[in-house]
Amino acid sequence: MSKTRKRREEAQMPIAGAGLIRFFQDESTGLKVGPKAVIVSSILIMLTVLFLYLMFPLT
Repeated sequence: MSKTRKRREEAQMPIAGAGLIRFFQDESTGLKVGPKAVIVSSILIMLTVLFLYLMFPLT
């Protein structure tokens, strides 16, 4: 079965959505990071910058 025919059978898009790319079907290879990890790492980076600013203030 062709990809386009299989895609049509999976889920029909509304008429207004014709021509839109369906990103949720594409899976890319690479590093996958969850939203919690992104938030925690950004908070840690902010705290590190704040700590360095307090320890070594600009003159």
